[in-house]
Amino acid sequence: MSTKVDRRIVKTKDAIFQSFLSLIAEKNFEEITINEIAERANVNRGTIYFHYTDKYDLLDRCIEVYLNKMSMVSTTIDANGDTIDLLQSSLLPIVHYFEEHYTFYASMFANKGVPTFRQRLLDIVIENIRMHINMEDDNKHYNKEFITHFMASAFVGTIEWWIVNQMPQSPDEISDQLCGLLKRNQVIH
Repeated sequence: MSTKVDRRIVKTKDAIFQSFLSLIAEKNFEEITINEIAERANVNRGTIYFHYTDKYDLLDRCIEVYLNKMSMVSTTIDANGDTIDLLQSSLLPIVHYFEEHYTFYASMFANKGVPTFRQRLLDIVIENIRMHINMEDDNKHYNKEFITHFMASAFVGTIEWWIVNQMPQSPDEISDQLCGLLKRNQVIH
């Protein structure tokens, strides 16, 4: 039995979400109020509290949505129904995803009131690198956790630099350079 989603609820939540995103692009997270979000979304405060506990809950859900979408971009299903990990072939879809959602990621990186965002992104990258890194050959003399954190921090730092500096290189260039560095350090094949 499927439950039908009320389109009004979806539209209201989307309006709240979009107003929050536009505000966080304009000002520090700590300065944003529920009243501002409600006013911009054209809803009352109670509606926001009906869907979200507070602005921190709204922020968490916002981050969760974007990071989940990013994670989905890194995999695809082939003609046989098998899951393919794109990290093993190209970072281009992920870099294009960052470009497509530039405003959100630029706001998150630039907004010092949102330190949880960077940590959550870093945690995802750490887990991916941990699963893929080859600890043979050049890496066999390193501690796996050390090299995993080193590479993840470098990856997130590079993406942050690229976004905060308004993407001075094309997605193709960034993807190629990141892939080259990750291959050289035996993170991808």
